[in-house]
Amino acid sequence: MKMSPAEQAKSSVNRTSLHPHGITPAVTEHEHTEIEEELYETAHINYDIVHIQYNPSVAQLYEDALVYEKGSAITNTGALNTSSGAKTGRSPKDKRIVDEETSSKDIWWGVVNQKMSPNVWLINRERAIDYLNTRSRIYVFDGYAGWDPRYHIKVRVVCARAYHCLFMRNMLIRPTPEELEHWGKPDFTIYNAGAFPANRFTTGMTSTTSVAINFKEHEMVILGTEYAGEMKKGIFSVVLYLFPVKHNILTLHSSANEGVDGDVTLFFGLSGTGKTTLSADPHRALIGDDEHCWSDTGVFNVEGGCYAKCIGLSAEKEPDIFNAIRFGSVLENVVFNPVDRVVDYEDKTLTENTRCAYPIEFIPNAKIPCISSGHPRNIILLTCDASGVLPPVSKLNNEQVMYHFISGYTSKMAGTEDGVTEPEATFSACFGQPFLVLHPIRYANMLAKKITAHKANAWLVNTGWIGHSQVLGGQRCPLKYTRAILNAIHSGSLAEVEYETFKIFNLSVPKTCVGVPEEILNPYRSWSSETELNNEARKLATLFTKNFVKYKDQASAEILAAGPQLY
Repeated sequence: MKMSPAEQAKSSVNRTSLHPHGITPAVTEHEHTEIEEELYETAHINYDIVHIQYNPSVAQLYEDALVYEKGSAITNTGALNTSSGAKTGRSPKDKRIVDEETSSKDIWWGVVNQKMSPNVWLINRERAIDYLNTRSRIYVFDGYAGWDPRYHIKVRVVCARAYHCLFMRNMLIRPTPEELEHWGKPDFTIYNAGAFPANRFTTGMTSTTSVAINFKEHEMVILGTEYAGEMKKGIFSVVLYLFPVKHNILTLHSSANEGVDGDVTLFFGLSGTGKTTLSADPHRALIGDDEHCWSDTGVFNVEGGCYAKCIGLSAEKEPDIFNAIRFGSVLENVVFNPVDRVVDYEDKTLTENTRCAYPIEFIPNAKIPCISSGHPRNIILLTCDASGVLPPVSKLNNEQVMYHFISGYTSKMAGTEDGVTEPEATFSACFGQPFLVLHPIRYANMLAKKITAHKANAWLVNTGWIGHSQVLGGQRCPLKYTRAILNAIHSGSLAEVEYETFKIFNLSVPKTCVGVPEEILNPYRSWSSETELNNEARKLATLFTKNFVKYKDQASAEILAAGPQLY
């Protein structure tokens, strides 16, 4: 028998939303009715037909996923395992931003940010809403992006899958009962109809997948992909636009931690460089593992949770992440034993991109609220250089920071993608190119000003090969030496030692570092052949120079001079 909207609202009164500190804010009948009416007014979602579950509890989302979503199961640790369907990763070629008058002049248009016309946006939005209106139930979650209450934005997620709601419940910051009671209208809304395809014959569309952002309408629409990471990174792109443009707040793709005396470190790095591993320090509090903003008072995390890679995960290698996979966490596309429900984290059958999303308070040394005590003292740019050319650590000046930040260099390792048989140099602007909305130079200029204003030290740390390239028999820099370098950075001792210049790249390299053999600090001492090192250094310098050509028109002469120089 069909329930009236009032009866539907009453049935949801006891569904609660677990707060990080143990508070369970109940959704009132009034709040539920308001949501129904607002969604009808803004999106014509028919609450007479569609049962709207507003901020449902974790337990309710588990139940619904198990009942209604094929492939969902509970693992032996209590995590919800689910499937993202055909797409097991992001679709960057299908990301588009609506070309409209309020934001168009600021957007870095091109390969990263493709234009979508307002008319095609309306077609896709209508297609998503039509799909949501065919569901017997949809889920709505309200949460914050940004821990600083002065700047956070209210994000609403409207989706058809319990898995998607639980994922974003983990990744956004969960409001208190009082905040939820006075929530009002959201600042940004996601309509996730990922199980329904886009019409690839619509003008400008190239596939059945569409991830589109409209800054004028404060909305995001997802079609043709059920991969939950699109929502997370979509909101990150929103913040990468809104915070710098509207508040002059630098937004960064980085992890961050804080020492006992309040010293803050930012870590930048692409996949495989050690960003997550090195920021997870038992002697330092974790502010966040992926997305941060640097404001006038310090650093704050954008997210309320972590999204960790699970391939090869073990209790020995990553105990904090391993133990965070429990009731309330969402596992994506992992393989488990159907009898005892034990996950095999080595199994790549479904995808190499197995993931887990969990609230940040599941990490024992997380700093809650995720706001720093002050400004960063150290900025660390991580790279995994398979050529063995770059020193294990170099101290950077402002222009060098900007050059290497804009370059975003690392090596793509063999086996990570089909066809990659040897390490390949790869560059990703600001160490997060797929998510950028503004030109990289804008973020780099803001970073340089912050570093200067707060007298932060900046470092380039190579977690890759030393003594030779990987192909020609070098060895990867032992983790114990990288951690010793970080300890010396955090103690301040590394800034006080004597330095020498590493030619071609003109990097300042320390002659000594506590806990690290002197011979590995400078490649000219660790390589057996200076001629071979010079040849490899010139090859890498040429790649850097070619990559930087596309930024040349907006980069100053000082920034260009801070890159490698071929003599």
